Amino acid sequence: MTAHPSVRPRSREGDLVELVDDRGAVTGAATVLDAHEAPGMLHRAFSVFLRDSTGRVLLQQRAAVKTRFPLRWGNTCCGHPAPGEEVTISAARRLVEELGIDGATLREVGVYVYFAEDPVTGRVEREYDHVLLGDLPDGAEPQPDPGEVAQLRWVSVTELQEALGTSPTAYAPWLEGVTRRLAEHLNAQPSAAEATSGPTAVEAAPRPSAFQAPERPGDN
Repeated sequence: MTAHPSVRPRSREGDLVELVDDRGAVTGAATVLDAHEAPGMLHRAFSVFLRDSTGRVLLQQRAAVKTRFPLRWGNTCCGHPAPGEEVTISAARRLVEELGIDGATLREVGVYVYFAEDPVTGRVEREYDHVLLGDLPDGAEPQPDPGEVAQLRWVSVTELQEALGTSPTAYAPWLEGVTRRLAEHLNAQPSAAEATSGPTAVEAAPRPSAFQAPERPGDN
């Protein structure tokens, strides 16, 4: 699914993001522009995965006008909550803005803390990233904003993990980590047989207690 010819979206560079420490505690606020200037400021973000009835997840190719990692493939959508705003509320609004999808119920399945530098623009991502999962509402058809999204495609989580291993530079640098958090959550869920046989203890997706920097694009 391809968006219409690209147009420049509203600039969010002056919007405020919430600065945090490596455990997610609030430490202050900064503009999007300042938080993404090298060396970067650790701030709260979210990465959404929407899945369809077969379990596939929706990926977006970031628009060419993006200031960080344009034309890389990422998860369904990403963004930053305003200081003090609930992550799921901000993420639900972002789904409407970028994809025209309303009514998705989102839940957190993990956190991924990472640093990445765009080798072209020099802008950086230093984020405490809440990984959110939701199901595509019945009857919903994504309508991508061309200023945000170049293309959309559906893939299984297994297919995505394999592609990240073979062609990492085609993808946004955070995608491997947030996909890993998603897979850990899904693998911890009881099977249909276990769910009908009685209560099962499910381990929550791990929340990192210390800052971790993934491999930078091109290192693989």
